Amino acid sequence: MVATFVTAGRVVLGAGAAAQVPELVAGLGRRVLVVAGRSADVGALAGATVHRHRGEPDVDAVRAAVAVARELRPDVVVGWGGGSVLDLAKCVAVLTRGGTDVLDHLEVVGRGLPLPDDALPVVAVPTTAGTGAEVTANAPVRVPERGVKASLRGRAMLPAVAVVDPLLTLGCPPALTAASGADALTQALEAFTTPHAMPLTDPLARDALVRAGRSLLRAVEHGDDVDARTDLSVAALLSGMALANARLGAVHGLAAALGGRLGAPHGQVCAAVLAATTAANVTALRRTDPDGPGLARYDDAAVALTGRAGARADDAVAWLGDLVAALQVPGLGALGLSHDDVPAVVADALAASSMRGNPVTLTPADLTEVVTASW
Repeated sequence: MVATFVTAGRVVLGAGAAAQVPELVAGLGRRVLVVAGRSADVGALAGATVHRHRGEPDVDAVRAAVAVARELRPDVVVGWGGGSVLDLAKCVAVLTRGGTDVLDHLEVVGRGLPLPDDALPVVAVPTTAGTGAEVTANAPVRVPERGVKASLRGRAMLPAVAVVDPLLTLGCPPALTAASGADALTQALEAFTTPHAMPLTDPLARDALVRAGRSLLRAVEHGDDVDARTDLSVAALLSGMALANARLGAVHGLAAALGGRLGAPHGQVCAAVLAATTAANVTALRRTDPDGPGLARYDDAAVALTGRAGARADDAVAWLGDLVAALQVPGLGALGLSHDDVPAVVADALAASSMRGNPVTLTPADLTEVVTASW
């Protein structure tokens, strides 16, 4: 096996790490564009142009931010906010110097053209612990007219510097902590159980599962617990490194189809279908390859999540169901899905790029059952 591992050019991790951002940015250029969340405190970057954004980026949001950058012509882009803000910053960095549109490069629903290589350097500063966008080479974008999310994808999107400071997540409210943490956990689980996992990603994904397993609920219930917040920030970082080099799976395939329709936070959508999708994967593996490596992977994941030696795949399914219930994650119906939309959701999920990383092929009937069970 020949494996290639890529990540951000530099990772700065630890409580108080954000204090280094001005110096890191100065080393990359003088003219600075900050793509920031609505409430992000970016006062330390004096003289920078700030473009505020809220919510998951759609095609129009990307176009608007790129227009700002093309007028400013920055030397460096700083993304300071949640995962969606970091994704938007990465889109800006990779599209600004060229004359192309976001739809020229989006996979599945766009033209899928390769991204240019001459992206602006990005300094990524996450204020939530979820997507690991600070170390990934893609950015999901909502396409409302198609009711789906699709990704820009290419190594030029990898940030030059990732600054992960758990103290920046202390202000996250419980619902946001739950949704973002569930996303990190999902990414780690899918990167660990995909057939595309490799020796370089396995330790990262496993450690992310351990950290999220022991600290997600604690961080939701005790938002000022710095140790729990640190565990989640590290879990998000590690899961991002793992998924950027392995693959995701059916949870994210469904999330791509559901997120564009519902407009709900990505982590909430992932959490809503996580337990049922895992159950479907385990059932399908028992049906098609009962002695293969896929089930053993879920056994190993169960040990990491529960902390119990000898835990098996069914224990992981039960544990995930209990976690989602404890987090009070809304079901798909509460998030606004109509029963009439289910066939289209299933069809779009089957076409999503993430489905290619699932450990087993799920049928339309399997996915319909997952959506129904996640209502």
